[in-house]
Amino acid sequence: MALESLHTTRQDRVSHSLVGPRLAGAAFVAASAVGFGALGIFGKVAFASGASTAVVLFLRFLVAGVLMAALMPVLRLSWPRGRDFWILVGMGAIGYVGQAFCYFTSLRYASAGLTALLLYLYPALVTLASAALGRQRLTPLKVAAVAASLVGILLTVADGLTGSLSGIAFGAGAAVIYTGYILVGEQVSRRTGAIPAATVIMLAAATVYGCAVIWQGPHWPTGLAGWGAVVGIALFSTVVAMVGFFAGMQRLGAADAATLSTLEPVVTLVLAALILGESLGGVQLAGAALVLGAVVALARAK
Repeated sequence: MALESLHTTRQDRVSHSLVGPRLAGAAFVAASAVGFGALGIFGKVAFASGASTAVVLFLRFLVAGVLMAALMPVLRLSWPRGRDFWILVGMGAIGYVGQAFCYFTSLRYASAGLTALLLYLYPALVTLASAALGRQRLTPLKVAAVAASLVGILLTVADGLTGSLSGIAFGAGAAVIYTGYILVGEQVSRRTGAIPAATVIMLAAATVYGCAVIWQGPHWPTGLAGWGAVVGIALFSTVVAMVGFFAGMQRLGAADAATLSTLEPVVTLVLAALILGESLGGVQLAGAALVLGAVVALARAK
């Protein structure tokens, strides 16, 4: 009996040691999802004030990157060096920029619902790729969570799933690029830390978008609401969102973090209803419930 009791005690300790970081990781990803989910709301306000897409993205990453760079010495964090530094630069200058280019190009040739659905193929792609690379085991719970989240997103964006072949190709391209971004980031951020990794990515993306602003000509936001939306994008939808995702991914792995991030469109729907007065139908609510159920099940899994 004593041996059985000791064995049970050890199992409980291991269980608690795993559940603690896992719940913390889920909380980080949930905060990230709220930040990314609010991006569309802030973006609508910024664009309505006259700001161009290039200017919004440039200010987004510039303000966030400068703030993070100033925060690093306060937190006594070191800048990534060598190979890791250049990988992170590529993630920002190529990965983030390429994903955004494909996403916004898809919007030209496909409906917003179809573009969103194609983008959110990335959790399934990340899960399959992580299993193929031997990083995570493909359990029945993970498969069910990914499937439920995909069906949930399909229901939330069910209205107006139309688009041309070009729109579908660019939308799928955004998902593939973001999958690669997450898989690379999983490895690098574990070596560098979430904040240094996010800082380099932000500044690299800001540099590319700054060149785009010079090429296209600047169209700045006007009014307090426009500039306030840009600040909200930089602080909440970039700093909190990116650092939260990397911090969560360090604790959960790329596959589970990607699946939990499917909260993003649910957050966008809720905020659009609360702030913009957009209506929520029964089908959308059912989709949101499916996503939330998948997220809760995955977060509570040991």
